[in-house]
Amino acid sequence: MDWEKVNEISRKVAGELARKWPVVELDDVHQEIMLHMMEQRSHLEKRADDHDFLRQVAWRAAKSYASREQQQKDLADGQYFYTPDEVRTTLKSFIYTDEEIGEMIGRKDDLTRCRITDNITSARIDAGVALRKLKPEYKEAVTRTYIYGLPPASPGEAKSAQRAVDALSTAMNAHIRSKARSAQ
Repeated sequence: MDWEKVNEISRKVAGELARKWPVVELDDVHQEIMLHMMEQRSHLEKRADDHDFLRQVAWRAAKSYASREQQQKDLADGQYFYTPDEVRTTLKSFIYTDEEIGEMIGRKDDLTRCRITDNITSARIDAGVALRKLKPEYKEAVTRTYIYGLPPASPGEAKSAQRAVDALSTAMNAHIRSKARSAQ
C-alpha cells in the first residue's frame, strides 16, 4: 500500500472537511483519517490503487469524526438537548391527537407516567421532523415499538428499536440546534 498516496488523499479530505465544519481542525481530522486507514488497512489493501475508493473511505472517517466532535460540543454547550428517555416518552405521546394533548396539559398521564407540560408540543414537532430523516427500518422500529407499543418480535428487533431511538434523539438534537443557529 502506498502510504504517501493515502496521506496525500487524507490531507486533502481533512482540509476540505475542516473548512466545512468549524468545530474541527485540519490536523485533528487528518490524524483521525490516517488512524482509520491504518485500522482498516487489510480491507484497503485490496483496492489500494482505487483513488476514488480511498477518498470515499477518508470522507466517511472525516465526517464521522466531525459529527462526533459536533455532538460533543452541542452536549457541552449548556443548551437543552433531548435524551433517549425523553424521545421514548415523546413517541408514546403520538397515540394522542394534538387536541387530546392540549386537554391533558398540567395533568399526569397514566401511559407515560409523567405530568404533561406544554414542552410536549415542541418535542412532538421536533420528533415529527426528525422521524422523516430516519432510515425506513429505524422509522418502522420506533413506530412499532414505541408509538404502537407492540412488543419486539425478537431480541434483534429490540436492539434495532434502541438504535432507532438513539438515532432519532440525535436527529432531534440536530434539528433544534439548526433552529437555534438560524435564529441567530
